[in-house]
Amino acid sequence: MPPSRPSSRPLPWPLRALLKLFKTLLILLLMLALLAAWSVLIEPRWVARRDVEVRVPDWRGPDGLKVVAASDWHIGQEPLQRVMTVARANAIVDEINAAKPDVILLPGDFMSGRGEDGTTPEQIAAVLGRLKATHGVYAVLGNHDWWTNGGRFNRALKAAGITVLLNQAVPLPGTALWVVGVGDRTTQHDQPELAARQLPPGAQALVLMHDPASARALPPMPGLTVAGHTHGGQVWIPFYGSAVAPHGWPRDKTHGWVDVGGKPLYITSGLGVSIYPVRFNMRPEWVMFSIGAAPR
Repeated sequence: MPPSRPSSRPLPWPLRALLKLFKTLLILLLMLALLAAWSVLIEPRWVARRDVEVRVPDWRGPDGLKVVAASDWHIGQEPLQRVMTVARANAIVDEINAAKPDVILLPGDFMSGRGEDGTTPEQIAAVLGRLKATHGVYAVLGNHDWWTNGGRFNRALKAAGITVLLNQAVPLPGTALWVVGVGDRTTQHDQPELAARQLPPGAQALVLMHDPASARALPPMPGLTVAGHTHGGQVWIPFYGSAVAPHGWPRDKTHGWVDVGGKPLYITSGLGVSIYPVRFNMRPEWVMFSIGAAPR
């Protein structure tokens, strides 16, 4: 009979424990690598179209008025640090135009950083000037736009056919509605009360502002109010909220419908990124609101 083969001896316990720890660490590192790839390379560029119905009591505007809000583009040239390149911004413009909105609201922060990479207000205005809506395109400047050159941005956007508002209210052509644009709070350009005083009594309005904190000083007005600035924190942690919220804004109220002093306000997560090129559980978005009368 052939000799029996000796049975293999099990590894000593310390080595088994070390091997198990090594495998666990390897799995964790792989998961972190995949999470980093998703958060840096995929989600910041995975733009969502949100469709939101709004019902207003005694609505006097066109039924089903289609209003797009597209905020915080942060357009720049470098693909990794500046997620929103000119080419990508042009593609989003085409997508919005294909939806045939009646009104487009642009709540500011069109520039990435302060234009350090050579991007100019005129280049950005050439992109946004392609936006088309039946009743016009309206914008307010954000803090990055003012930090770059607010006056130059104002002139460039107006030359591209965009109505830029600074604590102003203007009638929406062909309707009984008004558009109210509140200036940026971070750069001390917001005067919500001044903008509201320009409305006739009982007017219904589409209100846009960059910083949602400006809504605290805004009197109630029926219609739609939108803001940007927060980016939804860019990273949204379940049961916690935004990883970061700007300037003391509540971290659990950085995206979607929020209540500000009894007034409903929609905060968009924006389209680009700022400070760090990361998004997780907070996709970039543009929003299509459909506004009509509330049921009696």
